[in-house]
Amino acid sequence: MATKTRKGRDTGAETVAVENSPSLPPPAPQAPPTVRRLFGTDGIRGLANEHPMTPEIAMKVGAAVTWWASRGGRPARVVVGKDTRLSGYLFETALAAGICAQGGRVMLTGPLPTPAIAHIVQSMRADAGVVISASHNPYMDNGIKLFGADGFKLPDQAEAEIEALMDDPRLLHARKRDGAIGRAEKIEDSRGRYVTFVKSTFPKSLRLDGLRVVVDGAHGAAFRVAPAVFSELGASVIAIGVKPNGKNINDGVGALHPEHMARVVREKNAHLGIALDGDADRLIVVDEQGQVVDGDAIMAMVAKRLSADHLLAKNTVVATVMSNLGLERALASHGAKLIRTSVGDRYVVEAMRRGGYNFGGEQSGHLLFLDHATTGDGLIAALQVVSILVRESRSLSEIAALTMVRVPQVLVNVKLPARRDLASMSLTQRAIRDAEKKLASDGRVLVRWSGTEPKLRVMVEGPKADTIERMANAIADAAKQDLKPAT
Repeated sequence: MATKTRKGRDTGAETVAVENSPSLPPPAPQAPPTVRRLFGTDGIRGLANEHPMTPEIAMKVGAAVTWWASRGGRPARVVVGKDTRLSGYLFETALAAGICAQGGRVMLTGPLPTPAIAHIVQSMRADAGVVISASHNPYMDNGIKLFGADGFKLPDQAEAEIEALMDDPRLLHARKRDGAIGRAEKIEDSRGRYVTFVKSTFPKSLRLDGLRVVVDGAHGAAFRVAPAVFSELGASVIAIGVKPNGKNINDGVGALHPEHMARVVREKNAHLGIALDGDADRLIVVDEQGQVVDGDAIMAMVAKRLSADHLLAKNTVVATVMSNLGLERALASHGAKLIRTSVGDRYVVEAMRRGGYNFGGEQSGHLLFLDHATTGDGLIAALQVVSILVRESRSLSEIAALTMVRVPQVLVNVKLPARRDLASMSLTQRAIRDAEKKLASDGRVLVRWSGTEPKLRVMVEGPKADTIERMANAIADAAKQDLKPAT
């Protein structure tokens, strides 16, 4: 029997016995990798069949994840799910090939929400999970997101380690042969498992009888499970965005386009509408009048209820720097506080876990209930909103209006020829200081680079919409001057 050296999850290298595998030299001592070239704020993402979203990369990811997740000589069990994009077949097959090449066991769910994969990884005691989805992006794009055995998205350091393994020649030499090659199987009851789990987060004392709800599945991963959850709890469901064809995901429907759902809500005289994005990890709600209730307003409503029920851990909500100042003020009025993180639901989760908090989210609709789930779950979030409506016997518009007053906010995106350290952009810094001085405690200024391209995002909040718009444009113009090519 030969041996190989494998990168362990936390302990570095360890040597285990492996059948039909050539002898491999131990790795040279080195510092853990920290640089990620492929993984961004939410996995790998790009145009399907172009770098970095190619089948070759996907196969390497599958192999590296399997090697990384295998412990004690037992081949890793990896859950693989996807949304409804046409290219999902391509990447599902490539990932499975990489996993099997390393002797892993592939557990396929078919189209299911991202949070469903996180749940199934935990419930089936798998070693890792992979989601094939580009979330709210158009069908031409796709992506790969990774989850650990605990159901949480992998931290930056783990993704860096997996990237390093993808280019490690030992990975190629460690491929299994004969009876050690892995196999793939489908989890036939994966949808039912997830629907049952989501329903279990809804108070058992409540029913949805008499509630009319429009459910927009975005022609995405939740096209079957979302209507089922609300129907089985007793609601009258008007389902839209539930006819995927591989190319229509997020196309004029879902969380990015709530106007379609809003129109149906008004036409059908529904109590509310619930729109999910392509992988159903985020939620946008419209009230009975067809008005959008975004993630900030939902966080304010839910936090108020949790605080009143003494269920809001440390009376604190975790959100990103993009959340409206109105949320912060609404929480303060109920004796709660807001902690802000960088943009990205993974960073919200990390802050929640570090601080022992149980509720947080993003303005975009990623809502995180760590008492129930390990990642954003649009359906669980929707049920929490609906439970407030049922308990208070009031309309969503009334509850939202009484909970939070939004501060006017403007966001300007300016594409520039290159990225530069913001601190070195003197004209931009001067414009930022001028805006902050004029706003004082009545507003906020946030200027940051996009995580994927040389695009500066300028956000200004304040009491007067026309004033903050001028401020944001002044900062954007200053940035253009700072990066204007020398003549």
